[in-house]
Amino acid sequence: MNDLAPLPVQPRCWHLPYRQPWDWKQFHQHFQLRLLPGVERLTADGYSRSVRLGDVRGWLRVRPLAEHPVLELTLSPSLSGLEQPLIARVRRMFDLDADPAAIGAHLGQDPLLASLIARYPGLRLPTAFDPFEQAVRAIVGQQVAVKAAITIVGRLVGRLGEPLDDSEEDGPQRLFPTPDAIAGDPLEGIGMPGKRVETLRRLARAVRDRELALHVNDGAAALVERLCALPGIGPWTAEYIALRAFGETDAFPASDLGLLKAPVWGLGGTDARTLAARSQAWRPWRAYAAVYLWQSYAET
Repeated sequence: MNDLAPLPVQPRCWHLPYRQPWDWKQFHQHFQLRLLPGVERLTADGYSRSVRLGDVRGWLRVRPLAEHPVLELTLSPSLSGLEQPLIARVRRMFDLDADPAAIGAHLGQDPLLASLIARYPGLRLPTAFDPFEQAVRAIVGQQVAVKAAITIVGRLVGRLGEPLDDSEEDGPQRLFPTPDAIAGDPLEGIGMPGKRVETLRRLARAVRDRELALHVNDGAAALVERLCALPGIGPWTAEYIALRAFGETDAFPASDLGLLKAPVWGLGGTDARTLAARSQAWRPWRAYAAVYLWQSYAET
């Protein structure tokens, strides 16, 4: 009789290649500003988060390898069998399939963007792991600073997020709340105005009941139209969700404050109508133009 306990299943790793340049610093800054405690963890050389795909739960961890142009992905043993869809999501999340030379050549035809591309070569488009989570973040973030939005979303996680059983001691500990959990909670005392609370619960109900198709299979414009049909969601929120939740390369929230106040426009900034008109020449890479403008705004 063998009394030895079975050896624990070890996490597995994959190496995800990309075209250079690709800068871990850009993604570190992005996550550092938006990090959701409990759900995400960030270190100097890595990022990890909890994962829910259907009924399966687990975690993923990524880290750049300085000696090779690859991103190392580690998945928890509980995610066995879901490697391919998870790899696809992580590649989109860290924009590993972009061609920065082609994007830069196109956007660089605009002299104002050319100066930014020279200053920040090869910027990528950071994208969320989970579209519903990003949609929640976008609604919470309407008319408030990023830091305040993270505080409110953190309350949602603390109230409605389930513990992650397959967690490591120094890794993510909670799952992001499901649409059903948010739809079924009155969200009292969460720190948002009543109208925005109702917008958030309305979104969650629509996703839960499959009345809102939260995907871009039929194009970003169709998603924006579906989102704007929900009371409380306007063009900025819808375009931002298309950009950050799905990495839509031509999504462009023209009324975004950071875009309007980017230093390339001078002290007075610009207005949404003028910016939208100018952005037509940036198609089909307007989302990358937004990334460059946001980067320059963040540094001021």
